[in-house]
Amino acid sequence: MRVAVTGASGLIGTALVRSLEADGHRVVRLVRRQPAGPREMSWQPGGTLGAEALAGVDAVVHLAGAGIGDRRWSAAYKRVIRESRVRGTRTVAEAVAQARPRVLVCGSAIGFYGDTGGREVDETAPAGSGFLAGVVRDWEAAAAPAREAGVRVVFARTGLVLGRGGLVGRLLPLFRLGLGGRLGDGRQWMSWISLDDEVAALRFLLDGDLEGPVNLTAPRPVTNADFTRALARAVGRPAVLAVPGAALRLVLGEFAEEGALISQRVLPRRLEEAGFTFGHPEVTAALATATST
Repeated sequence: MRVAVTGASGLIGTALVRSLEADGHRVVRLVRRQPAGPREMSWQPGGTLGAEALAGVDAVVHLAGAGIGDRRWSAAYKRVIRESRVRGTRTVAEAVAQARPRVLVCGSAIGFYGDTGGREVDETAPAGSGFLAGVVRDWEAAAAPAREAGVRVVFARTGLVLGRGGLVGRLLPLFRLGLGGRLGDGRQWMSWISLDDEVAALRFLLDGDLEGPVNLTAPRPVTNADFTRALARAVGRPAVLAVPGAALRLVLGEFAEEGALISQRVLPRRLEEAGFTFGHPEVTAALATATST
């Protein structure tokens, strides 16, 4: 296949591009700078992307967007988060509507469901409340031009991705020093997926016939306390500390509630029903792989 990818330099995008190219597929990276060669095309999320940029492309994977947890959520940064996703998706979807590739796999997030507490949810669950739930609703709606043009559109609602980087990369230095610990009371549910399974699932979506929302999460969510113990075991260090919820709210502001203390127990119902097999269904093995050197 010839596949165009936005967000190709991120944790997921880098791994996806490597996997596709290793199997002989041709990847066009859509970059927000001057192209460095024939395998790159320039685009701007708030601008336009000409259909010529996607000429001859069989599939588009749209992963670009400002980092959710990269900084404290000021009013200005919340606008950046929303606009990078909504405007970026609209730009890509309009170009897809003209170029008519076979499929658009659009990155999305389990933030759609809001706080689910201890309740298990799948793709049939309605949207939750909160800032991120609203962003995801608008983000997915922005792909309408592609759907209306008859292109198969999939929304990859991804959980916490465990790989060499991302969340694990930020936590590892603390855990290796024995300073890791649960967040708040540790009872909140975390819906995660290994980086290898994330890439395999994206490729499964490219090759298959699913459309609409698909949860990219492992089949066995864990509590934050269990996650903490598993990560501590992976690095061979104790993790007896705890970060009080009040301290998280003081340091992280609004992001503490929707990023660190939120409870989301999300199941990959549609992936499993379609026949996808997880390589890392258990968090212990996923973290062992993510922390190996």
